[in-house]
Amino acid sequence: MSNDPPLVERLDRLLPQTQCGQCGFDGCRPYAEAMAAGTAEVDRCPPGGDAGARVLAQVLGVPPRPYDRTRGRFHEVGHVALVVEADCIGCTKCIQACPVDAIVGGSKLMHTVIDALCTGCELCVPACPVDCIEMIAP
Repeated sequence: MSNDPPLVERLDRLLPQTQCGQCGFDGCRPYAEAMAAGTAEVDRCPPGGDAGARVLAQVLGVPPRPYDRTRGRFHEVGHVALVVEADCIGCTKCIQACPVDAIVGGSKLMHTVIDALCTGCELCVPACPVDCIEMIAP
């Protein structure tokens, strides 16, 4: 019996864990499950980029292909969200948009981002009605 992790686990570990949903699934794990089941291609993850798609193809034993650029742009590794405090109105839309609960704050109060939790998925940026979120290198 092999000590290798199951295929879904191996695929999930290779994904960037941004939980951004650009692949069309509710997170990295559901995308890994779909790839393992043969119902999703390896090219659906913009944050993983071309290199990620190649590694996923290698694990699955399918021909490599570049990631599908119609799904979004490749994310710059290491960038995190920053709330410009002076402009934040405390609407909580960024908190609701964050798939990893990296933004904290209360209604009508300024919000902040916990850098260690932020995956850089950028889902909070379009959610902000006053455009007070920037993506920066920590």
